Amino acid sequence: QAQLVESGGGLVQAGGSLRLTCAASGITLGDDVVAWYRRPPGKQRELVAIITSGGTTHYEDSVKGRFTISRDNARNTVYLQMTSVKSDDTAVYYCNKGPVPSANWGQGTQVTVSS
Repeated sequence: QAQLVESGGGLVQAGGSLRLTCAASGITLGDDVVAWYRRPPGKQRELVAIITSGGTTHYEDSVKGRFTISRDNARNTVYLQMTSVKSDDTAVYYCNKGPVPSANWGQGTQVTVSS
C-alpha cells in the first residue's frame, strides 16, 4: 500500500530554517510529480511547491526565494528546505502527488514559527 510519511517539522524562530522530508513506500516517487502542501491554522490546505519527474520546480508566490523543493529518487524521498521562515509559514505540511493530490494523505508534520 502506498504511504507517504512526512517528518522534520518543529518549532523554529522567525528567520530560521528547517528541512522537511517526505519518505515514500509502496510507490515510486521518481515517476510522479510531487508537491508539498500546507494547512495553516483555520485555513484550507494549499499547494506550496511542486517538482516534476524531470526536476522542474514551481512555488507558491509567498515562498519563492525562501523554500526549495528537491528529490532524491534513489532514496524515494522528496525534501522541502525552508529558510527565512515567517509566522505565516506556521502550518501542518504534507506531501502528495501534484498538482492534483491523491486521496492518500499522510499525517503531515507540524511547523510552528515563533516571532
